[in-house]
Amino acid sequence: MKRLSTTAPDFEAGFIALLEDARETTQRVDAAVAAIIAEVRARGDAAVAEYTTRFDRWPAESLRVSAAEITAAEASVAPELLAALDHAAQRIETFHSAQLPADIRIDDRAGLTLGMRWGALDAVGIYVPGGKAAYPSSVLMNAIPARVAGVPRVAMCVPTPDGVLNPLVLAAARRAGVTEVHRIGGAQAVAALAHGTATIAPVDRIVGPGNAYVAEAKRQVFGRVGIDSIAGPSEVVVIADAGNDPAHVAMDLLAQAEHDEAAQSILITNDAAFGDAVAAAVDAALATLPRAAIAGESWRAHGAVILVRDWDEAAALTNRLAPEHLQIMLPDAAALFARIRHAGAAFLGRWCPEAVGDYIAGPNHVLPTGRSSRYASGLSVFDFLKRTTWVAAEEAGLRAIGPDAVRLAEAEGLSAHAMSIAQRLA
Repeated sequence: MKRLSTTAPDFEAGFIALLEDARETTQRVDAAVAAIIAEVRARGDAAVAEYTTRFDRWPAESLRVSAAEITAAEASVAPELLAALDHAAQRIETFHSAQLPADIRIDDRAGLTLGMRWGALDAVGIYVPGGKAAYPSSVLMNAIPARVAGVPRVAMCVPTPDGVLNPLVLAAARRAGVTEVHRIGGAQAVAALAHGTATIAPVDRIVGPGNAYVAEAKRQVFGRVGIDSIAGPSEVVVIADAGNDPAHVAMDLLAQAEHDEAAQSILITNDAAFGDAVAAAVDAALATLPRAAIAGESWRAHGAVILVRDWDEAAALTNRLAPEHLQIMLPDAAALFARIRHAGAAFLGRWCPEAVGDYIAGPNHVLPTGRSSRYASGLSVFDFLKRTTWVAAEEAGLRAIGPDAVRLAEAEGLSAHAMSIAQRLA
C-alpha cells in the first residue's frame, strides 16, 4: 500500500497517482455483451435459457421462481436471520419513507397556476448478484425504495450458479415486497429486463450491481431504460486520530477491501505512529480473514495511508477523493463533515463503522463510486420517481406574459411558436 505525507515534496505527484489509480476492469466485454443483447432481443426466452445453461451450468427449464419456492426458501432460514432481515427492512423503509417529496402548486401574480407533480415509475428491474457471494442486503436496499416510491411492479433477477437459489435472498425479496423473481443473471438478464421476453415484461429502469458484463449491459441499454449507475469497485476513506483503536480502524479498512481485489481503502491521519499501528493491524488481521486473498490484494495494490498536518488538509484531500464511503472517527466528527462536500455516504464517530450502513442503519448502501460523488448521489426514492410540471392559464394570464414570449420566439426565428401565442392575443 502507498504511504503519503503532505509534507513530502513529491506528495502532489503521489496523490494524483492515487486519484488516477485505474481500478476498473481492463476486460473488454462490449462486443460480447452486444451479441448477447442482440440474441435476447431476437429470440427472447430461448436465448436467455441458453445463456443461463451455458454460464450458470443448469438446464433453465423455468426462469421464474414460484411463490411456493419463495415460501419454502423462507421457511429454511433460521429465525434469528429472518428477524435481522425484518429489523433491517423496517429501518430502511422508515428512512426512505421520510424522503418522499410533496407536489408543488403556485398561483403567481400574473394569474397563472404552476405546478409539479411526482409520480412513480410503472416497472423497475432489480439485479442482485449471485456469483461469488449472495447479498440479501442488496435486495432490501434496491427494492424497498422502489416500493416506498409506489412502483407497482418490481422484477428481480438473480443468477443461480448450478441452479442453486440462496434462501436468504428470497426471504429478503419477500420482505421487500418483491413477488416477481427470475433465476437469471448476467448481460442476458439486463437485456431481458430492458427489451422484454415472453416471460419477462420490459421495465422502465434497472438498478443493482453486477460484474463487468452486467455493468456493460446496463451501459448499452441506457436510453431505452433508465439505470442507476455504472458501479465501480468499492472504496472508503477513514479519517482517524490516535484516540482510536488501530485494530478497529484496520478492520474498517478491510471491510471494503474484502469486497474486491480492485476495492480501495484509504486512511487519513495526523499521527504517523498511529498510521504505522493501523498498517500493522491490517497485516495482523489479514492472517485471520476468510477473504484474506481478496482483501490483501486490494490493500497492497490500492490501499493508502496519508499523513496530514491538520484536519483542514484532511477535508481538502477528501473532497478531491470524493469517496463512496467516508468514516470520520474524531471527537467532533460533525464539524469536519460540515467542510466535506463530496462523499456518497458518511459515518460519524468512533462507534459508527461503515459496515452498519451496509445492512441496517437505514440510508441506502448503493452509492456513487469512482469519484462520482462529485456529481451523483446514492440510491433513493427519487430514483423511482419522475417529475411532471404543469401550467394552467386563463386569458388574463396569457395576456400578462404572452407578449414577451412572442418577442423571444421571434428573436429565435421560430415564427410558429410566436404565432401560436400572438393569434390568441389579437
